Amino acid sequence: MDALYTAAATANGREGRAVSSDGQLDLALAMPPALGGNGKGTNPEQLFAAGYAACFASAMAAVGRELKVDTKDASVTAEVSIGKDGDGFGLAVIMRVELPDSLAGETGRKLVEATHAYCPYSKATRGNIDVELVIE
Repeated sequence: MDALYTAAATANGREGRAVSSDGQLDLALAMPPALGGNGKGTNPEQLFAAGYAACFASAMAAVGRELKVDTKDASVTAEVSIGKDGDGFGLAVIMRVELPDSLAGETGRKLVEATHAYCPYSKATRGNIDVELVIE
């Protein structure tokens, strides 16, 4: 891969801070109440969900241009779950893609599947975690 951009961030665990190298991201981290924390900060699952949703939506716009379909009224919500997986923990994602009526049916399905094949986050997760695509 020929890198066009590299992001760097430093964190000191789920109870601490995450800071990007350029200072644009500087967040308190906290365990969510469901995992026994106080929830007074963000967590890695929220950050991953935000990044994946943003990347998928941008990828969908690029794929839409290729397919000559308008995606401006589409939106993407990534639901990232963490849970026990054998001796450790694992992740799963439900990618909820809300499409306008003009993209209902086969056109929308093809768009979402092509986006999933194109999106860098989808490529990174493929074969590693379960990702379910839900078209709404």
